[in-house]
Amino acid sequence: MPNYRIIVDLSQRMLYLLDNDVVTRGFPVGIGKMLTVSPVGEYTIINKQPNPGGPFGAFWMGLSKPHYGIHGTNDPSSIGHMVSHGCIRMYNADVLALAATVPIGTRVTIRE
Repeated sequence: MPNYRIIVDLSQRMLYLLDNDVVTRGFPVGIGKMLTVSPVGEYTIINKQPNPGGPFGAFWMGLSKPHYGIHGTNDPSSIGHMVSHGCIRMYNADVLALAATVPIGTRVTIRE
């Protein structure tokens, strides 16, 4: 049985999917800007919502820190930059692939 977890590396602007502590995929991400930095710490995915609308792109995965999540974007040019209000922003195709893989309850580590 897979044992997934996610590590978001803010300095690399990358999200890594791990299975039993082995990196299986890496995705480029957009992160929080200077005044609204992405929150460093240990969280879990607590909900999932396809097509949340607005700037959240094709999918939303809410984190155990209220108002923060991993989501798609309607502005793909923002990926790789410090642009969000603290959320982790992914290409829509990437967030759909990730959401299809990881269950609710998956651990998410955000590190500098």
